[in-house]
Amino acid sequence: QVQLVESGGGLVQAGGSLRLSCAISGRTFSIRAMGWFRQAPGKEREFVSAIKWSGGSTYYGDSVKGRFTISRDNAKNTVYLQMNSLKPEDTAVYYCAADRTLTSGIATNPGRYEYWGQGTQVTVSS
Repeated sequence: QVQLVESGGGLVQAGGSLRLSCAISGRTFSIRAMGWFRQAPGKEREFVSAIKWSGGSTYYGDSVKGRFTISRDNAKNTVYLQMNSLKPEDTAVYYCAADRTLTSGIATNPGRYEYWGQGTQVTVSS
């Protein structure tokens, strides 16, 4: 069992920044990659970013590339998403997810991730 607890969401003005955290517990030794996804009302869940747990290779969706940065602290079993230059279009519920089955590359389909956090709301006002 893997448990994920997210924090750091909130309300910010356009151009502002937020840092999301995802604390990982349970069978952390089995995790191969961590991902961040977001879902706005009326839209499907969208890939935001992902990081391989061992090695730290990172991946970003086109809509956030250059503005968001994913990182991990292996000792603290925590993944972060630094979000800069936020836009109203970034408004969504943000979820972290754990992938235990990765063999190569990275999964951008949310269906590939086995464990999910509860989500944290990010609202960007204009």
